[in-house]
Amino acid sequence: MIDKSITVVGMGYIGLPTATILAARGYTVFGYDINEHIIAELSSGNTHFFEPELQGLFKSVLDSGNLIPSSSLTQSDIFIICVPTPFKSVAGMRKADLSRVASAAREVARVLQEGNLVVLESTVPPGTTEGLMTETIEQESHLKVNADFFVAHCPERVLPGRIIHELRNNDRIIGVSSDRAGELARELYSSIVSGASIYLTDTITAEMCKLAENAFRDVSIAFANELSMICDELNINVFELINLANKHPRVSILSPGAGVGGHCIAVDPWFIVEKLPETARLIKTARETNDNKPLWIVKKVLEDAERMFGSRRLTFGILGLAYKANVGDFRESPALLIAKELKRLGHNVIACEPNSESPQLKTIPNLRLETVVNEADYLIYAVAHSQFREGYVEMIKQKPIYDAVGEL
Repeated sequence: MIDKSITVVGMGYIGLPTATILAARGYTVFGYDINEHIIAELSSGNTHFFEPELQGLFKSVLDSGNLIPSSSLTQSDIFIICVPTPFKSVAGMRKADLSRVASAAREVARVLQEGNLVVLESTVPPGTTEGLMTETIEQESHLKVNADFFVAHCPERVLPGRIIHELRNNDRIIGVSSDRAGELARELYSSIVSGASIYLTDTITAEMCKLAENAFRDVSIAFANELSMICDELNINVFELINLANKHPRVSILSPGAGVGGHCIAVDPWFIVEKLPETARLIKTARETNDNKPLWIVKKVLEDAERMFGSRRLTFGILGLAYKANVGDFRESPALLIAKELKRLGHNVIACEPNSESPQLKTIPNLRLETVVNEADYLIYAVAHSQFREGYVEMIKQKPIYDAVGEL
C-alpha cells in the first residue's frame, strides 16, 4: 500500500477508470460523486457503464478496500477533478460550461490541507486551471497556491474501448504551477504510466495541447466530410476517390461518416473558438461542417426516399446509434441526431444498436437487426459496427439504404 490517499472527484467515463487504476497501483482512493445512484451501484460491486477490462479490475480493488466509493468528500493528499465540461449556448456562441469545475473546486477547498496537490483532468479552455479553479480554491480555503497547496492540469487522452490500456501506455502531458507541483504530479502519474513518458509544461500549454489535439482531428474529419458532400454533387464515389488519393505517398485522407460525436472532438474545439473567435476561423468552420453533416444526410435520405415512396410517412431503420464504431457511448452522437431529426419530421424511426441492451435509446426503439431490416422501409447505415459485417451485409443490402460509412 502506497502511503498516500487520493480523492477522484467524478466517477464518470474518466474518473472511474482513473480511480480504479490508481487503486490497483496501491493508493487508497476515494471515488467521490454527487450522484447517489452511481455510488450505490459502485458500492454493490458494479460499474455503471461498460469499458473493457474495467469491471474485473474495479471489483478487485473494491474488494481489497483500496477503492472506496463515497458521496461525501474526505481529506486526502491528492485531489483529481474529473467532472464533465460540456458546452452551452450564450448569445448564439458555444462556450464551455465550467459550473461543475467551479463546484468541484469549492468542495475540494472545504477539506484542503497544506501540502495537497489538486489536479484538473477535465478538458477546459486555456487559463482555467490557474484561473477559475485555483482562484475558487484560494477564495474558499484561504490558502495560497504554490505556498500552501499546488495545482496541475493533466488532460485525459484516452479512447473509449481502450481506456485501461491507454491510461497505462499513453504519454501524459502535465501542466504545473511550480517546480514542487511538477514533482508531485510526476510522482503520481509515473506510478501508473508504465509504457510511455511524462512531459511537464505550464498549465495553459497543457490545456491548449488537449484542445489542439482534438481540433486537429476535427479539421481532418471535416475535410473528409466536406469532400463527401462535394463528391455527391459531382456524382463521384467519395470512398473510391479517397482510396485512390491515398495512393499518394504524402496523402492520408480520413474516411467520411455521419458526423463527429463523443465528448471530446465534438466539444473541445469550441473552447478554442470561445477564446479567440476572430482568429480560430478554420477550427470554427470545421466544427460547423461536422455539426452540419447529420442534417445533410437527413436531407439526402429524404430526397432519395421520396423518389422511391413519394411523400408518405415512412419507417426509417438506423443501423448504429453510438457516436463511433464498436462502443456503447452516445454522447453527441450524429447517428442519434439523424434519428431524432427524422422523428421530428414525422417519420417512424427504429434502430439497431448492438452495443446497448437498452430497449430504447433517447426515445428510439432499439431492436434486433433482423427486426429493423424487416420493418423498415429505408435503412441508414450510420455507424460501422463490426456486428453488422458479420454475415448480415447481404441481408442489409436487400432494402433501400443510405451508406454513410462506405461499408457496402
